[in-house]
Amino acid sequence: MEFTVKANLIDVVSKDIYPAEVIISNKKIVSITRIEESLDTYILPGFIDAHVHIESSMLVPSEFARIAVKHGTVGTISDPHEIANVLGITGVDYMIDNARQVPFHFYFGAPSCVPATNFETAGAVINSNDIDELLSRKEIVYLAEMMNFPGVIYKDEEVLKKIAFAKKHNRPIDGHAPGLIGETMKNYFDAGISTDHECFGYEEALEKLKHGVKIMIREGSAAKNFDTLIPLLEDFPEQIMFCCDDKHPDNLIESHLNDHVKRALKEGHDLYNVLRAASYNVIHHYNLPIGLLQIGDNADFIEIDNTEDFNILKTYISGDLVAENNTSFIQPIKSEIINNFHCNVKQASDFKIKSEGEKIRIIETLDGQLITHEIHANTLNINGYAESNTGEDILKIAVVNRYNDAPVAVAFIKNFGLKDGAIASCVAHDCHNIVVVGTNDNDMCKAVNAIIKAKGGISLATKTEEMVLELPIAGIMTNLPAEEVAESYIKLDRRAKELGSKLRAPYMSLSFMALLVIPELKLSDKGLFNGKSFEFTDVFI
Repeated sequence: MEFTVKANLIDVVSKDIYPAEVIISNKKIVSITRIEESLDTYILPGFIDAHVHIESSMLVPSEFARIAVKHGTVGTISDPHEIANVLGITGVDYMIDNARQVPFHFYFGAPSCVPATNFETAGAVINSNDIDELLSRKEIVYLAEMMNFPGVIYKDEEVLKKIAFAKKHNRPIDGHAPGLIGETMKNYFDAGISTDHECFGYEEALEKLKHGVKIMIREGSAAKNFDTLIPLLEDFPEQIMFCCDDKHPDNLIESHLNDHVKRALKEGHDLYNVLRAASYNVIHHYNLPIGLLQIGDNADFIEIDNTEDFNILKTYISGDLVAENNTSFIQPIKSEIINNFHCNVKQASDFKIKSEGEKIRIIETLDGQLITHEIHANTLNINGYAESNTGEDILKIAVVNRYNDAPVAVAFIKNFGLKDGAIASCVAHDCHNIVVVGTNDNDMCKAVNAIIKAKGGISLATKTEEMVLELPIAGIMTNLPAEEVAESYIKLDRRAKELGSKLRAPYMSLSFMALLVIPELKLSDKGLFNGKSFEFTDVFI
């Protein structure tokens, strides 16, 4: 099939804008001719998310693509370590097979940390030999984020083998180095790791950029670093990429990388620097065959109304019109249900914690950040048990092993703000056990059991109500249309806020409270964990 597009072409390679007639044939750009016409619209390369976990949208890849193309996204660098921590290589295969069924450029990584640490229970293991096999596949284009930064720094044999296999296959290695600076940072990246999406602040990112690291500016549903890091684009335009990392379905329906682009342009950043961060830099770093509107390229591009409003009019992938005026032409795909969920319902008594001291360590949640702080407070002791203190906003948090029956790990958390009830989620990075925060044991148990009965999901419970969004695929995704998932999620989010939560995205924040590789204090199914010293610590001081 051959067709012609006339528009003002934004050439991010030569950094030029001119009216052009572009001929597309057999999925390729075969001709670009400068013309002397006054044209109303603009065409430019489509956007590529430089680091995303598709699973965090709670949607299968095909459904994620159906929504993303409306926002001008034509591809993603996708780390499937969420489903890999549940199902291993079987989960990676599931993502690849589903992704193949739609016109969208999915490029997956080999998950480097399954399990993420040895301090939690996961559903699978991917070892260095598995990494070697995965990196031999055409769909696997990089070694996904090396979260085990202590393993890199202290030269763990298995970690170094994984890095060596990435080098053997000439694949880029993604980083994950929250808070690392100085010699420790240099040692980590000198191992061959080239990117980071986990910078807490401007100075940290600046130091890494000066060391040659490529920084991904992340704006997800919970972690939001855009405002802090976007000033770096001006001085380091070749080292900046845009990513969302984790985006819940309601936010995905609203926007994707187009939000990064619009905001950066509104702040006065150079048009070409911004667009390169959303396409060119990603394509070159990962050696992708995605088109950049050059003769001979794959016909992957978008059409916008103007460079001020930047409204996405059309999205083309491999020469196919896949979205127009906020309507996606990608059809929903039904996928099989696969899972790994083997625990029985719990009792309220499982969430009791005997009081063993006058003071407790508390996970302090920071809105818009994945990092937490360790703070201390007096124990609320009732009949020999430590309990939630809603007056001080110190609530119980628990992690329940989903893979087998085991004792429930219980600790305390601040800033969730609930005055009643409990919220729970089986989307709990990275092992996807069940994490719950609540004001009392009965509601916590009720919220957890709703997820156990559904074999995955997110839930809310009070004395008089129970709400659950079922996620039967690996316990973290669903086959339902994105709009339906978003509607259910919005209801849960709204109700959590009605119960007192002041967090912008309470469920997304909740999903990171068991992520041990992000300091400072987190909770796994095995106990309270200090992410700085990388060891367990006691709830009671």
